[in-house]
Amino acid sequence: MSVTDPIADFMTRIRNAQSAMHETVTLPHSRIKEAISRILKEEGYIASYKTGQKNSFKEISITLKYLGDRKPAIRTLKRLSKPGRRVYVAKDEIPDVLGGLGINILSTSRGVLTGKSAKQEGVGGELLLEVY
Repeated sequence: MSVTDPIADFMTRIRNAQSAMHETVTLPHSRIKEAISRILKEEGYIASYKTGQKNSFKEISITLKYLGDRKPAIRTLKRLSKPGRRVYVAKDEIPDVLGGLGINILSTSRGVLTGKSAKQEGVGGELLLEVY
């Protein structure tokens, strides 16, 4: 099966696993998915992630994080730039998410960064997703 937007597939698998109250979700590996997982871990939206090998395919296993009364730590995961409509922002146009309560993730010339990190490094890029 060929996926036309692997990042959207990644996000959908996380949303579905959270709604079914799964502890972990496993998905096909790519460098961008690993970078997004690293940021989600650093920002406290997921408990952990690890990469592994199953048969001849690499995969990422994400341990989801739930708050007090089994509410997912990720309330909203929204794709901003899509294959049919790419969204690019300059360093001074990076939007705040919920007044600073959420994060956005950008693909920049310095790698995959949060909006805050991209502002600090003075780079813009493709606005991939918004998380809160």
